Amino acid sequence: MERRNRDDKMGGPGPQNQAQTRGPTGRPLPPPPHSRGPPPPPPPRLEPVDREKTCPLLLRVFTKIGSHHNNEDFAVRGKEPKDEVQIYTWKDATLRELTDLVKEIAPEARRRNAKLSFAFVYPDRRGHFVVKTVGMTHSYGNGRNPDENKALNDFNFQIGDYLDVAVL
Repeated sequence: MERRNRDDKMGGPGPQNQAQTRGPTGRPLPPPPHSRGPPPPPPPRLEPVDREKTCPLLLRVFTKIGSHHNNEDFAVRGKEPKDEVQIYTWKDATLRELTDLVKEIAPEARRRNAKLSFAFVYPDRRGHFVVKTVGMTHSYGNGRNPDENKALNDFNFQIGDYLDVAVL
């Protein structure tokens, strides 16, 4: 008669069950996916802005050919880069809309193969400006780029942030 210990009866780490609870490196395996709980809910989609009733915001846009501006370019208030354009827009403006606006003022952005890289410029907790890249579009998009249809809101844009556009 074969004797089985308590681990074998309970499915514990006996010699037969050890391979099932341990990975190839000998480390314990994570619990199966169904025991982790439900997936987190998707982020809430903000309602589109009624552009007839909502006042637009002033967006300060800085363009540069070849790369983004450095953090130091925004270090002194009032001495921002000179290549600034001010655009009135809404928080639900997409990167495609902004691309079309930049193409109106920057001839380099009209090239067929031009790429536009968008970055937000905002002060961190210490008050130093940070340049954070958020998305990229092509001058003449085909709609397949997922960033093109994302709005400023989707990137956590806050009123007062600057927009830095690198024409690549």
